[in-house]
Amino acid sequence: FTIGVYNSSENEFFSKIVSNQIDTFCDIRQRRGVRGAKYSFVNSKKLQEKLKSLNIRYHHVLDLAPTPEIRELQKISDQENRIQKRDRSELGEVFKTQYKEQVLSEFDISKFIEGLRSKGSTKVVFFCVEEKPKACHRSIVGDAIRNQTSYSIEDL
Repeated sequence: FTIGVYNSSENEFFSKIVSNQIDTFCDIRQRRGVRGAKYSFVNSKKLQEKLKSLNIRYHHVLDLAPTPEIRELQKISDQENRIQKRDRSELGEVFKTQYKEQVLSEFDISKFIEGLRSKGSTKVVFFCVEEKPKACHRSIVGDAIRNQTSYSIEDL
């Protein structure tokens, strides 16, 4: 599974996770904080405490986070297209290309998945903040998992 947080309340966010029986939460953000009170529940410390209370394993998978340089390329693309980050419906081609070349090419998805399975993970969610999956690198991760394994990926 993949999940974003924008335009979700705390209740809605955790209800999606619980109702889908998620047992492992993979945070693939580089910076694990969100500005403002509205989404403070996904700031690292609060998020980890809540997941622990729900008996859900938490992993910060920094190796799947886009680099600051790749994020800057998307920011430039957004500015050129006069799109606000939260209004973006899809990542730019330069972001997708650079993310695949610089991040995914260095990440062993099969080894990672096997590691999760060896720890008993059966329902895993990959998390970043954007509401729309195609506006977020989690969709690229989901596509790679789908293409390299027999797993299907669903956005919550």
